[in-house]
Parts: sequence; C-alpha cells; structure tokens
Amino acid sequence: MRPDRFVTNRLVLRPLQVADAAQVFETYAADIEITRFLTWTPHRSASQTVAYLAGCVATPVDRLRSYALTSRNDGTPQGAFDLRRIAPHRLEFGMVLARRAWSHGLMSEALRAVVNWASAQAAVWRIGATCDVENGASARVMQQDGLLPEGVLRRWAIHPNLGDRPRDCLAFARARHNPSCDHTTAGR
Repeated sequence: MRPDRFVTNRLVLRPLQVADAAQVFETYAADIEITRFLTWTPHRSASQTVAYLAGCVATPVDRLRSYALTSRNDGTPQGAFDLRRIAPHRLEFGMVLARRAWSHGLMSEALRAVVNWASAQAAVWRIGATCDVENGASARVMQQDGLLPEGVLRRWAIHPNLGDRPRDCLAFARARHNPSCDHTTAGR
C-alpha cells in the first residue's frame, strides 16, 4: 500500500483530486512541450483533464496512486507523480512537472522521497521507470537520485506527441541486492 502523502522540504505529494483539474490543465496538462515525452497528448480542454483525473481517482490504490506535487507554501500543484504496482515486489513510476517548476530540483526532491520510501519497504525489491531516449532531463533526474541505467528498450513506448511508432526508451531502476540470486557465485 502506498502512503497517502510524502512530505519533503518544499513539497507535499498528496493524492490527485478531480478538484485539481483547473490547475492541472493550466500548469501542465495542456502544454505541448511538457507533454512531449508522455504517453498522452496535451489536453485541449479542462473537461478532458477532469475525465483524466476521474480515471486516476477511480483506479484502485493497490494498483496505482497518482500524487499531485504541491508546494508546501501554498498547496499549488506543480506536477504529478504516479506510483504503480506492477508485481508484488515491483513498483514503477511516472512523473510530470509544470514548466515554471523546471530547473529548481523539485522533481528530484519528490523522486528521492518516493525511492527512499520504496527502498525501505520489505516487500519492494525494485522501483524503476523508463524515459524516451531523447528525454535527457528525466534521465538526469533518475540518475541523480540513485537509479541505475539498465539499458535501452527497443521500440518500447509510443509517445504520441512524437509520432505513432514505438520509440526506444532508457530503463532506470533501484533494486535491492539479493545474495541468493547472485549469478556471479552460482555453482560455487
């Protein structure tokens, strides 16, 4: 079970709500540059954002928890962070940040809090994400926060803002070491 919130020095990550629709639409969901590397197209209306958020809220929290990244000062949404349980031992995440919040270390701060939480959970052995091979900003954030690059996944995801064909993605993860599965000592 994912926590209801994460609190960092500058942010509170709390569940996204349908009531956030106007701010989400205005701050990032309609921005073509922000959504460039995402798996969804920019929203054309606030009603589209309402429908999207309603879907996030309706998804069982044991599968997906969508957080709003909000400022501790005024509660304004700065972006969003999805945390998905892929298997009992594995979590994946997705992230998006409003343009005005770029280059301030906010996503790194949020990611560090989530990865540290996940690493402390006995049932979680791995947390990771992918990003388009051209998305250098996301790749840098993941590496800065201790996720290791694992390679290129060929034709992994369709980013509709870049075309209709699957694109190559970089995989990053933090995995807990399991000595009993260490292949370097197998058979010794």
